Amino acid sequence: MRVIFMGTPDFAVPVLKGLVDSEEHEVTAVITQPDKARGRSGKLVFTPVKEAAVEAEIPVFTPIRVKEPEFVEQLKKIPCDVIVVVAFGQLLSKEILDYPEFGCINVHASLLPRWRGAAPMQWAILSGDEKTGLTTMQMDVGLDTGDMLLTKEVAISPEETGESLHDRLAALGSGLLLDTLKGIQEGTISPIPQNEEESTYASMLTKEMGKINWEEPAETIERYIRGLNSWPSAFTGFRTKTLKVWRAEVLQEEEAAGMKKDRELSGEKETSTPGMVVKVEKNSFVVKTGNGYLRLLEVQLEGKKRMDAGSFLRGVSVEKGEILCI
Repeated sequence: MRVIFMGTPDFAVPVLKGLVDSEEHEVTAVITQPDKARGRSGKLVFTPVKEAAVEAEIPVFTPIRVKEPEFVEQLKKIPCDVIVVVAFGQLLSKEILDYPEFGCINVHASLLPRWRGAAPMQWAILSGDEKTGLTTMQMDVGLDTGDMLLTKEVAISPEETGESLHDRLAALGSGLLLDTLKGIQEGTISPIPQNEEESTYASMLTKEMGKINWEEPAETIERYIRGLNSWPSAFTGFRTKTLKVWRAEVLQEEEAAGMKKDRELSGEKETSTPGMVVKVEKNSFVVKTGNGYLRLLEVQLEGKKRMDAGSFLRGVSVEKGEILCI
């Protein structure tokens, strides 16, 4: 099949490369977001998809608005049987959706209709989902509302981070898309409408979301630490600086109860202040939350490198009773 590929971030690159390497398909053009200025120099930087397309010597187009009539006319001059869309970042008009013979196929990083929207992988972790996956979808004018074609399910492990899940699903996207295109050509796939009552929305991530609210339960905070890794990352205040928390674990009930008992036997009063450091260990330190305790295992102080908590404690004296807050 002749394919026009639309995508922007790293997540889309393996799917594009899979199409380029396949013998059954020809990528006739790549559409991606415009170059962006980065750093103090303001130098324009290609999107990851544009980098891959240039390397493969595929024509690249970077419209500011893909719906503009001038660009739509330009798009229609490019031969294609199908448009493949992976994390492109713009909604398509009906005119574009109707242009190819086989329409527009999207590779979406969730098990639709759960987690439509911009950040499905992260929200699956933030919400404590036990599984997620990929869905190929026949696109319509809505936001991730089209009929489902094929799915690939994966389990979310207790240690899963937004970054690790991103990498796992990105690696699976190419195979699922190629199977989808084969099924479409052979007429062996029956599109399945989404159940609107089961839909959830994965809103775009913001830097402010990373601010740890120690009033929340330990389980919730731990999920946010994992889900927002690597961006925007979870953070709190440590004295006058920002402290990023990259890895933590929830104290199990028995350990939390034992620690509380030890404090009572030593004459300490139980504090009800979330965010307080209640124990400093050799390779970690424990913080009280709104419900339970969280052991911090990997941190990064503002202006310093990311490191395990043991290395951090060897360079910084953390005092029991300190409050972590911004």
